[in-house]
Amino acid sequence: MVEASAPELSRRPPTAIERDVTAYLRHAGLERRLAKNTVASYRRDLAVYTEWLAEQGIASFDETTPATLSAYAKALGEKDLAAASVARMLGTVRQLHRFLALEGRTQADPSRELRTPKKPLRLPKAIPQADVTALIETASGDDIVALRDRALLELLYATGARVSEAVDLDVDDVIDREIVRLTGKGDKQRIVPLGSYARAALDAYLVRARPALANRGAGRDASALFLGLRGQRVSRQNAWLIIKKAAERAHLTAEISPHTLRHSFATHLLEGGADVRVVQELLGHASVATTQLYTLVTADTLRDVYTQAHPRAR
Repeated sequence: MVEASAPELSRRPPTAIERDVTAYLRHAGLERRLAKNTVASYRRDLAVYTEWLAEQGIASFDETTPATLSAYAKALGEKDLAAASVARMLGTVRQLHRFLALEGRTQADPSRELRTPKKPLRLPKAIPQADVTALIETASGDDIVALRDRALLELLYATGARVSEAVDLDVDDVIDREIVRLTGKGDKQRIVPLGSYARAALDAYLVRARPALANRGAGRDASALFLGLRGQRVSRQNAWLIIKKAAERAHLTAEISPHTLRHSFATHLLEGGADVRVVQELLGHASVATTQLYTLVTADTLRDVYTQAHPRAR
């Protein structure tokens, strides 16, 4: 005789805090149209916050006060976190409480007087042009992986694209071989020219490598520009590994991250005399102040060269 299966346990209804967090994340993703990665970052930050609230016995955001937020900020400060991370996490909390108050989900915004630690000035890290060349030249073979990797590296340096923007590209986003259409934060699109090296690498990849990779995927990601060995769209993690392995093969001593080619793109343009507003447009920065950080990098380089070369500089 077959025993009847036990009835499924009903799922626990969401708490008031969980409902409010879900409403805020939906607002961030659908109404503000923030990037998926940004919303995911907010979700992680708020998970830390709501877990701390639960430890304090707080079951509703209406129970929070300015003193609650100050205590949370102090608790974060006691963790082994960078000041920038603490500032980001508190910024997320402040946005949440502002949203809840504006939507009438809470009676007040307890975060209005919340002070966040000042972020230290972090200058973008670029690598010399010779190192960029060495990095790209590591992908110099004729096999499909080398052709794909070279096309990806050339495109990243030619356009200053974020890695997420590059792997999200479709074939149709390469327009007339001369320009590429990138979709950045908030789904904002921008057009960036392609240099001759990037055009040549993309042509070689599209003609000699991508068709073979696409056949392996049986049309699964037919529109994607960069494909993996199984015919699937290359992920951010895959792209990061491609860059890391290229740096290892090039024996670069500097720390290479997915943003290194983007930083180098901007720095080298400014060193070559490009206007900061043009670089801002190419990078897709909402504020020119963000782009102007790169001018500090080039000024530091000029200062170092001057100090070493001028007979009365030291």
